[in-house]
Amino acid sequence: MPPDPAIVTTFYLEMRAPAQLRPARGRDALAVRECEIPQFELNRFLYRFVGAAWEWTDKLGWSDAQWRAWAEDPALRTWVAYHRGSPAGYFELHKQPGEAVEIAYFGLAPAFIGRGFGGELLTRCIGCAWAWGASRVWVHTCSLDHPAALANYRARGMRLYHREIHPRKGIETP
Repeated sequence: MPPDPAIVTTFYLEMRAPAQLRPARGRDALAVRECEIPQFELNRFLYRFVGAAWEWTDKLGWSDAQWRAWAEDPALRTWVAYHRGSPAGYFELHKQPGEAVEIAYFGLAPAFIGRGFGGELLTRCIGCAWAWGASRVWVHTCSLDHPAALANYRARGMRLYHREIHPRKGIETP
């Protein structure tokens, strides 16, 4: 039975120790670079560029000041992945109280979806979170995300710890 398009399921996953990471194997095709000089325009571009297909809407109405505050927050770090010189995806890590690190945003650019880069980028993402001194790495994704997203998080060793079901915004529910 296909999922109900009026319902969204949000999945919360976590990893509690670096040894739980199961790296993707065999690619090493991405150059991943941290954006060490915050530029809110870049964060906004990446958010729209990667998130448009997955209905990322939480920050669409943000002002320049809100984007600047987000990008310049010392608890936020941003990385961009490149393949053959082209932006292939990105991730943002946000340090939380207690040294937990949230994978705030993670995704591939449209031209790189379905080409086997997701596991490699997620491996690098989780590794960067642990290298930052995380006590726990966590993420939330939802049923609007790429069909392979949840499986990729689980394949890397993340475990589901919570699930929420709610009406999809903008869709009338009976």
